Amino acid sequence: MIKYSKQRQAIKDQLSNRGDHPTAETLYSELKASMPNLSIATVYRNLKQLEGMGEISTIITDGATRYDYNVKPHAHFFCSRCGDVLDIDTDKDEIVKIGQGSFTGSIEGCEVKFYGLCPGCAAKSRA
Repeated sequence: MIKYSKQRQAIKDQLSNRGDHPTAETLYSELKASMPNLSIATVYRNLKQLEGMGEISTIITDGATRYDYNVKPHAHFFCSRCGDVLDIDTDKDEIVKIGQGSFTGSIEGCEVKFYGLCPGCAAKSRA
């Protein structure tokens, strides 16, 4: 069992209060003001521990690793303009059924990624 860490708890709290999927560097810059002795190495180490404990998950994007507090199965949306990664609540069982309908093997699960313009970028495109 890993002992309690004030830094790890602060990182976990920071992740739990947001809907986006920040990088370690984003979390570091946000927490640095309230924790002046925090180092980027501490952030990375604690993110790795939280992932190992199953309390967060990672999302690999083009050139960046992002962190997600929501560890339940869900889909992600990747904005092709600003790079944001957002959660989409989907019925993965329904998606698996659709896939299974045209596949003779056995599908055990799926990872769903949607791409396009996030709400903010879509609104800017319409303006």
